[in-house]
Amino acid sequence: MRERVKILVVDDEEIVRESLSGWSEEDGYGVGVAPDGPSAIEKLKGNEWNILLVDLKMPGMDGLQVLENARKVRPEAAIVIMTAYATVDTAVQAMKMGAYDYLVKPFEPEELSLMIKKLVNQQNLLRENILLRKALKRQYRFRDLVSKSPKMQGIFELVKTAAKSNSTVLILGESGTGKELLARAIHAESPRCTGPFVEVSCAALTETLLESELFGHEKGAFTDAVSRKKGKFEMAHGGTLFLDEIGDISPKLQLDLLRVIEEREFRRVGGSELIKVDVRIIAATNRNLKKLVEEGIFREDLYYRLNVIAITLPPLRERKEDIPLLVEHFLGQLGVEMEKNLEGVSREAMDLLLSRDWPGNVRELRNVLERGAVVGSGGILQPGDLGLLGAEGDDGFEGAGGESLKEVERHHILEVLKQNRWNISRSARALGIDRVTLYHKIKRYGLKPERAVS
Repeated sequence: MRERVKILVVDDEEIVRESLSGWSEEDGYGVGVAPDGPSAIEKLKGNEWNILLVDLKMPGMDGLQVLENARKVRPEAAIVIMTAYATVDTAVQAMKMGAYDYLVKPFEPEELSLMIKKLVNQQNLLRENILLRKALKRQYRFRDLVSKSPKMQGIFELVKTAAKSNSTVLILGESGTGKELLARAIHAESPRCTGPFVEVSCAALTETLLESELFGHEKGAFTDAVSRKKGKFEMAHGGTLFLDEIGDISPKLQLDLLRVIEEREFRRVGGSELIKVDVRIIAATNRNLKKLVEEGIFREDLYYRLNVIAITLPPLRERKEDIPLLVEHFLGQLGVEMEKNLEGVSREAMDLLLSRDWPGNVRELRNVLERGAVVGSGGILQPGDLGLLGAEGDDGFEGAGGESLKEVERHHILEVLKQNRWNISRSARALGIDRVTLYHKIKRYGLKPERAVS
C-alpha cells in the first residue's frame, strides 16, 4: 500500500522540509513539499494527498488555517500538526478542527515513522470499511440478516421462495443465531407483510400463563382474569405468529396447538365461543425436536405439522467469514444508537474476534461490540475495548476441580444471578444471552433464589 500513500510536508524551513521528505521517502512513501500555506492548498487542489505534515507557526497562513482550508479541499486527508510550541490549548484546538494528531519538535525519525504507519493502517481500515459497506448494500444483506457464507446465502434463497407460500416454517439453530430475525424476514417477504407479526416466547411462561397468552381468556376464567383478553392467535389474524422456543411447551399445550394448526379455530380460556383465525405459523427452537419426539417429550404429530419447511441456521463458528461483515453491520447500528462515530476495529481486534468460537453466536458478537463501543475512546475499537482478553474460553481457563462443562455453566449462571439480585434482564445482558435463554437455563438447572434468613 505504501506506493499509493502520498505525504505533503508543509513547513517554512527548508531544512525541515528536506529532513521530513527524506525520512518519508526512505520508508517508501511518495512525498511532496510546500514552503507555506497558500502553496500547500494549491497543491492539494491538483493532486490527491493522503497525509499532510503541517507546521503550526508559519508566516502568513499558520498551521491551523492550513488545517481549516485543507479540510474543505481534501476532507479525506489526515493532517498532523508539527510545533515547537506545543500547549494543551493548541493541541485541543487542532484536534477539534480535525487534526489526526500533533508532533512536538524536535522529534526522532522513528517517532514520525511509527505515527505515519499507524495512520496508514487506519486509512486502510477505513477504505476496507467503505468497501464492506458497499458489499453489504449490494449482495450480502437480506432484510436485517447479513452473510456472505454459502450456507446462509442458500437459506436466503430458500426463504424468498418459502415466504410466498402459507406453509408453516420451523427454524432450528443455537441460541443467538438469528432465528427471530429470520422469522421477521419471512413475514416481510410474504403476502402477509402488511398484517401483524406477533411473537410469543414459549419458554418464558408457565403452562397456565402461556395458554392465556396464546388463546386469550374470558372474564372470571381464573383468579386474576378481571376482564376479557385477546390471545396472540387473535392478535396475529391476517399476519404471522412466531412461536419462539416451541420445544419447551407442555404436553397439554402441544395438543391444543396441534388442534389450532389443523382446524384454524379455538376457544378462549373459560369461553365457549369458537374463534376462527387466519394465521401463518413460524416456530423456532434451539432444541433437537426429533430427539424430543424419540424420547416421548414432544408430540410426533405436532412435530410433522410444524416441520413443513425446516430451516437450520448455522452457528457463527461455522461461518467465520461473516464476522467482518457483521462487525461493520453492528457498528453501523451502534453508531446511530449511541450517536458515536464508530469507524471499525483494529486488525488486532479483528484477529481476536476471528479466533473465538462464539458459543452465544451472532448475539454474543453484537454484545461484545456494544461493550467496545461504550468503553472505547476512539472510532477504531482495540482488543482491550472488547473485554475478551482473559475471558472464559481463552488460554488459561480451567473448570474448577475437573467439573463438567454443564456444572461450570450452572455455577457461573448462578453467580451472575446472585450478583444481579436475580434481575433477569441484567443477568442476561451480563451473560451475553437473551432472557428467554436464561429462563430456559434456570429451569434446566433447577436454579432458585436463596431464601432470606430471618
